Amino acid sequence: MLLDTIRFAFAALWAHKLRTFLTGLGMVIGNASVILVATVALAGRAFVVRLIEGVGSNLIYAYYEPGENVAGGMPSDYITPDDVAAVREELGDVASGVAGVIKIYDRMLLDGRQRDVAVLGSDTDYKIVRHLTVTAGRFYDDAEMRDRDKVCLLTTDLATRLFGSPQNSIGGSIKVHGLQFTIIGTFREGIPTFGQSEISGESVLIPMSVMEYFTERPRVDPLYVSVRSPEEVEATTRLVRQILTSRHRPGSLYTVNNLATLLSTARRISFALTIVLFLVSAIALTISGIFIMNIMLVTVTERTREIGIRMALGATRRQVLIQFLTEAGAISFVGGVAGILVGVSAPLVARHFLEGVEIPISAVAIVAALLVSCGVGVVFGLLPASRAARLSPTDALRYE
Repeated sequence: MLLDTIRFAFAALWAHKLRTFLTGLGMVIGNASVILVATVALAGRAFVVRLIEGVGSNLIYAYYEPGENVAGGMPSDYITPDDVAAVREELGDVASGVAGVIKIYDRMLLDGRQRDVAVLGSDTDYKIVRHLTVTAGRFYDDAEMRDRDKVCLLTTDLATRLFGSPQNSIGGSIKVHGLQFTIIGTFREGIPTFGQSEISGESVLIPMSVMEYFTERPRVDPLYVSVRSPEEVEATTRLVRQILTSRHRPGSLYTVNNLATLLSTARRISFALTIVLFLVSAIALTISGIFIMNIMLVTVTERTREIGIRMALGATRRQVLIQFLTEAGAISFVGGVAGILVGVSAPLVARHFLEGVEIPISAVAIVAALLVSCGVGVVFGLLPASRAARLSPTDALRYE
């Protein structure tokens, strides 16, 4: 008898194919939105976390910040190359790299126009702390730093604009403030910071020992420290702040932060955003369930005589209840599966067009969407099914 009841339910759905399709379409949209929301949330979180980790989750950065008690600041307050050396010596093996950056500008002829180009001075540890990728040639070494050799690296974009390609720039030369520099390599950031760091799209990198020729009082901004162990980041951050403040006059302010806090904050924000997006998707599924309930209530009214005939032929109230619950559940299940297929196919297609971008698909979201959609169908189908089961056979047969 149970199989007959289920067969009657599917026969009724098939008899009203268009209505069944439109009713299930709400579940398709709802489930697809759940999968897409989960995909967007996970992809966004992975992108932000990868960006921060690429810059360096164990990275500490410090810079001088004039305070109210030192209006405008004194030249002696700024971080200097000597401070960089003191931090490196004090930290020892705790740090995998310590590097300061001195930044100035020079004018160069680009595309027929004179333009300001950033000139960065740093040491060999700069490649480590900033996760730089050498795209052609090589990085300068300690001997070139010590001998103050006039060598430089160009960003990949600058090398392409000046020489046509990074490879063509190797061995060439450019002038920085009137001095001739030999190009030994090209580089780019390991993870793009889109101009939010000291490295712009068109930058020149030279040894800090040579940069001191161009600056009467070298100012390091910022100072970078890469810590070997994540557990040492917080303690090292405090130690770097202590070293800087002890080497300068009282009242000098130094901002010393690390990206571990930023990474933790980004994860919390991403989690909160994911929850909000899932709530929006849950609302969409609830609306779909209400739509199913309304359609099923209309169906019960339209099929009152059919219900009366079934009861007169011996169908029990339980069988009528199961039949209408089966119809609601079938619509929810099929619509849920179709919605999941739509939601999963979109990221899979996007992977072919967005190379290098990780688009994760959440198995948890898929299972949750299917379970919720089936649950919504049964819960919202319960009222019309109960109403159908409570009909009096006599009244149902007289219904016009």
